[in-house]
Amino acid sequence: MGVERRFRACPLCEAICGLELRYTDGRLDAIRGDAEDPFSRGHVCPKGNALIDLERDPDRLRRPLRRTGQHWAEIGWDEALAEAGSRLAAVQREHGADAIAAYLGNPVVHHFGHFAYAPSLLRELRTHNVYTASSVDQWPHQLVAWAMYGHQFLIPLPDVDRADWVLMLGANPVASNGSLMTAPGIERRLTALVRRGRLVVVDPRRTETAAIASEHVAIRPGTDVWFLLALLEALVALGPPRVEAYAGRLAGLDDALAAAAGVSAAEAEARSGVPRETILRLAHELYAAPAAAVYGRMGLSTQSHGSLCQWLVQLLNLYTGNLDRAGGMLPNEPVIPVTGPGTSAGRRDRWRSRVRGLPEFAGELPVAALAEEIATPGAGQVRGLITCAGNPVLSTPAGAALDRLLAGLDYYVAIDIYVNETTRHANLILPPASPLTQYHYDVVFSGFAVRRVARLSVPVETQADDERADWQIVNGIGAAHAAATGKTWQPLPAPRELIALGLARGGSGLDLGALERAPHGLDLGPLEPSLLRRLETASGRIECAPLLLLAELARLRTLPAVNTTPGALALIGRRHVRSNNSWMHNAQRLVKGKPRHHLQVHPADLAARGLADGDRARIRSRSGAIEVEVAACEGLLPGVVCLPHGFGHHRAGTRQARAQALAGESYNDLTDPLALDGPSGNAALNGLPVTVERVDA
Repeated sequence: MGVERRFRACPLCEAICGLELRYTDGRLDAIRGDAEDPFSRGHVCPKGNALIDLERDPDRLRRPLRRTGQHWAEIGWDEALAEAGSRLAAVQREHGADAIAAYLGNPVVHHFGHFAYAPSLLRELRTHNVYTASSVDQWPHQLVAWAMYGHQFLIPLPDVDRADWVLMLGANPVASNGSLMTAPGIERRLTALVRRGRLVVVDPRRTETAAIASEHVAIRPGTDVWFLLALLEALVALGPPRVEAYAGRLAGLDDALAAAAGVSAAEAEARSGVPRETILRLAHELYAAPAAAVYGRMGLSTQSHGSLCQWLVQLLNLYTGNLDRAGGMLPNEPVIPVTGPGTSAGRRDRWRSRVRGLPEFAGELPVAALAEEIATPGAGQVRGLITCAGNPVLSTPAGAALDRLLAGLDYYVAIDIYVNETTRHANLILPPASPLTQYHYDVVFSGFAVRRVARLSVPVETQADDERADWQIVNGIGAAHAAATGKTWQPLPAPRELIALGLARGGSGLDLGALERAPHGLDLGPLEPSLLRRLETASGRIECAPLLLLAELARLRTLPAVNTTPGALALIGRRHVRSNNSWMHNAQRLVKGKPRHHLQVHPADLAARGLADGDRARIRSRSGAIEVEVAACEGLLPGVVCLPHGFGHHRAGTRQARAQALAGESYNDLTDPLALDGPSGNAALNGLPVTVERVDA
């Protein structure tokens, strides 16, 4: 049979790099970047190479598992799907539709068979208790896009390949490969930006991205809103807004500027630690730059003022005329639409969580409320659960409390390939077949790419008779649930047909045949201005002053200036290019090398607590405490400590041998479910007050 090359997009990362998969006598034995992919151009990160580990992992589940007590046994697919649907229906029949909760994890958007099909199952379940990883990630982006532009996914992206000047806040794309900014080979792109112009990174830590930037500006965690307010104030002092291109299409700009006014660079320095002179200089550079972009990501969104920060980012780009402009901030217009007719524009506050009264957004409740909805008795209490490609015990606030509660559920079914820290509590685990056996199109990541690209991934391996794809599992549960409740289930067609329908709806002129004839993908050119043409607000204009953000800004001005907890440090997270949240720590290629679990602490803060590099320390927050080794970090702002997300695999009962052997504790055993961004409900994971003390041997 010999050596054969097969091609598809990487299913493990936001960068959607093209992969060249090499098979020898039908067995996958090597992966490298696809040099003919016009978007990634041969780039591949360690996660792409680790796909071999995932495919060969002896811990990966292949057939359904049913748990009886502490023991697992394989069962057949027909029996498993029938049980899943009927048992979920039984819980709802006894306790009501909302007694079942659903949680969708981050990998859902990496697989068409999850992303396109899960909504049909949620509609069948008719529960208000829907939660996803979005509310520990990017809800402020979506909320602001919905409030200002009328659609949650009409999110402008930095045109990094043509910008002259970029201000990047709370983002580390060199480690994350871009996030809400699909940009394979981002380090190469940013290095080119630095050569022709300037990249300024604002972050409490000198990150991998800050290390290659023109300038790193250190800032106290959670104070970005004051920095942004002062930056906008300085721009107003420099000159009028450059909004000629938006004539007749702006609503409330004067109201927004008036509400945001009054924060001086001196006040921002006192709150954020960023020198007044730096703020004024950056405002001057931004106003003078021929083509500039202001972009904020994870560190900006996962804090207590995430929505205000994302709103101010939009206003800064608008004021300087860089919104919807080449070299500035532009939305992608992908060939399979993520906005427009037939898509979910997003709505807010149609219902609220039972215990805390938190408003829904885009059909979901904040996942920070999930534990209390399980724990609190009464009508509507969550008694059953379905998770899809998620590990909320490690990925959501107060994970240790959630861990304890999952054991008491009446019924829990997981669609997952591992017995992990969450799914170990399931009654039934349904493992999808390899993504390499399925048609796939990156709807979400293509929609956030820094160029217009299109690539169809076709099956490169054959699905076995005793395997079920993710979309088949969803259809199977839905059919069984409908049968148990006397309803009719209309299954969605197979992915190839559904992708073809999406292409037709987009009106790009591309069809399935065109993509199948382009195995390396198609580059359709740079982003073009399209925001004004695609606005979905009721007024048809950019809503510059949404009422819920004006109200939040007014509330901000009443808050105390600084954290007054004695001896407290501010905790922030970090990511490594070899990590993908919690779900790839069983891959040997990703966990080898130097340990990455340490709590990074500035040397001065170590000394003040009698700690030295390599010591064990106890970190305490309002919600919990963990013990972890510390590492001295000169690149960290004094008063700040930094811990990676996704560790904590030591819990008993899992089946991930390599992950279990990793040192490190879970960040979310410390995070506070009460700490939220007010308008969106996104968890405020960064800037968490903690104390650190020595743990003696």
